[in-house]
Amino acid sequence: MKLIYKKATIENIDILVQSRIEVLRAANKLAETVDMTEVEEQSYAYYKEALSNGTHTAYLVFDENRFVGAGGVSYFRVMPTYHNPSGNKAYIMNMYTNPTYRRKGIAYETLKLLVADVKERGVTAISLEATDMGKPLYEKFGFVKMNDEMELPQ
Repeated sequence: MKLIYKKATIENIDILVQSRIEVLRAANKLAETVDMTEVEEQSYAYYKEALSNGTHTAYLVFDENRFVGAGGVSYFRVMPTYHNPSGNKAYIMNMYTNPTYRRKGIAYETLKLLVADVKERGVTAISLEATDMGKPLYEKFGFVKMNDEMELPQ
C-alpha cells in the first residue's frame, strides 16, 4: 500500500462529486436505485464555485493511482460572537474511505490535513456531523458532542 494524500483542485471535480454521492448513499442508507441526479448536479456546481473561491478545501487519497478516500472542509462566516469574534467557521464534511481500506488510519490522516488547513487560516470554530461509524474517529481526534444546537426539520 503506497498512499498519496493530494489537495484537490478543480481538475479533480469528478472524483469529488463521485465520493460525495457515495458518502450520501452510505450515510443515508440509500440504495443504488435512488436517483441522485440533482444532488450530483448541485455538488458539481458547489465544488466548481467553492474550489475556485477558496471556501472549500478537499483532500483525496490514492493508493498509487486508485482512489481510496477523501475529506473536505467548507468555510463560511456567521455573525461574530463572544466565543468566535471573527465569525469565521469551518465545517468538516464528506469524509470517505473505501471499505477495503478502512481501519488503516487514512481518515485520521485526512482529518489531520483538514484541521491543519483550518488552523493555517486562523479559524478556531470547527464542527462536523458524525455518523455512528465516524464518531470514534472524531472523538479520538478531540471533537466533543455539541448540546445546544437545534434544527427545524422540513
